[in-house]
Amino acid sequence: MADRSVDGSSTSATTPSPASRPSARASARSASPGDRPLGRSALKALAERHGIRPRKALGQLFLADPNLARAIVADAGVGPGDRVLEVGAGLGSLTVPLAEAGCRVLAVESDPALAPALREVLAPHPSVRLEVVDAMRADWGALLRGTGWAMVSNLPYHVSVPLLVGMLDGVPAIERYLVMVQREVGERLVAHPGQEAFGAVSLRVAYRAEAAIVRRVPASVFWPAPNVDSVLVRLLPHPPPVEVDPVPLFRVIGEGFAERRKTIGNAIRRLGPSHGVAVRVLRGCGVEPSERAERLGLGDFARIAQALLDEGWCP
Repeated sequence: MADRSVDGSSTSATTPSPASRPSARASARSASPGDRPLGRSALKALAERHGIRPRKALGQLFLADPNLARAIVADAGVGPGDRVLEVGAGLGSLTVPLAEAGCRVLAVESDPALAPALREVLAPHPSVRLEVVDAMRADWGALLRGTGWAMVSNLPYHVSVPLLVGMLDGVPAIERYLVMVQREVGERLVAHPGQEAFGAVSLRVAYRAEAAIVRRVPASVFWPAPNVDSVLVRLLPHPPPVEVDPVPLFRVIGEGFAERRKTIGNAIRRLGPSHGVAVRVLRGCGVEPSERAERLGLGDFARIAQALLDEGWCP
């Protein structure tokens, strides 16, 4: 379900007579949500008006700090005319500052129950197009027309990793990302060999993008507040830095991390090669069979995968 346009028409304001001029408090009560920052009290009032209660099963954590929302837009480096995809628009906490910065925003929200509140908030912003669709099943080729898109999003925790990996693999229209994710997830996305958070996801990201944490975000800025902090992660897509076929590459990576802290020699043998072949392949790649996958980089795994292919291995 899509809102292809938002009515941007307006009527001229009339000046009330002194006797009928509303009080400042009354004006604040009657103002449109799009006329004031979406802080905690405004979000709660909007939700109450539409009978909305945050759904934990959908990972609904609404950003309740307008100053942080504006800072995120600044961190993203987006401005007038830029095309921005926001996944998980929620109640518009980030959507509105993106629109106010002059961006042309495609706001994607999976929960139809939030749509009426979103439409209310976005009514003053005709540069925003709302799509009520599950981001995990969306046809991005149809939704993202052209190239040069930026993705700026407060992602639902429960889909952040598969969504990002899938988009890095299959949505070339997005040329830069700034996404808010759970701190532990963010640390996994940017980790390097030897770091505690390093794993298969770190390598999948490194294959497609340069990743860095740019801001730490406390749990207190969300409504409702989660039990963990978040981070903002910047992803800059690049061509794969290794030339091996990705199917065998990620089969080797997956097996390497299937059992944490097991040796890479055992992992290779689980793929089918004999002990002798595994030892020969690994040492030929400059890797000792006793090494752990957690200490190997993307280049190491690429050399191992190619060497296995050269030995006749079929993934």
